[in-house]
Amino acid sequence: MSLDVFLSQVVPVRQKLYRFAFRLLGNEEDAQDITQDALMKVWSMKEKMMELQNMEAWCMRVTRNLALDKIKSRKYRIADDLDRAGDVPAAQQHSPHLLAEKNDVMQKVRKAVHELPEKYRTILQLRDMDGFSYQEIADILDIDLNDVKVNLHRARKAVREKLQNVQVYGL
Repeated sequence: MSLDVFLSQVVPVRQKLYRFAFRLLGNEEDAQDITQDALMKVWSMKEKMMELQNMEAWCMRVTRNLALDKIKSRKYRIADDLDRAGDVPAAQQHSPHLLAEKNDVMQKVRKAVHELPEKYRTILQLRDMDGFSYQEIADILDIDLNDVKVNLHRARKAVREKLQNVQVYGL
């Protein structure tokens, strides 16, 4: 692979790699380090890249593996995956009561997603937050396509049930 191919196909996904690493690690500096390491690793394996069908999925897999290695090696405590998801400023001014209600709902969703097993949380993030296709998720996580669909369904169902229990029973 030439430098031109690297700059045109790999560098544009740098922000996705960073967001993915950040959601896994919960720390900006570590996510930046992992993203940089992933780009360096991809460049060092440039001969292999021409054989790949989906370069973006492969880059995401490299990022995931590096982040998981960091978590394992330092016994890293995973922070809340969605801390900043609700921090998007509102385009319109709403009443304080409405803003408080929205914030409360987002906290409940964050908590429900955070309580999911890591595999479910990762698949849910890749599909619903990052917008990857089922096949891309299967490639990134190196699992079967049917496993992606089943685990995504289970993750969504678990979040839905948790939110329903909170709404109905206050649990």
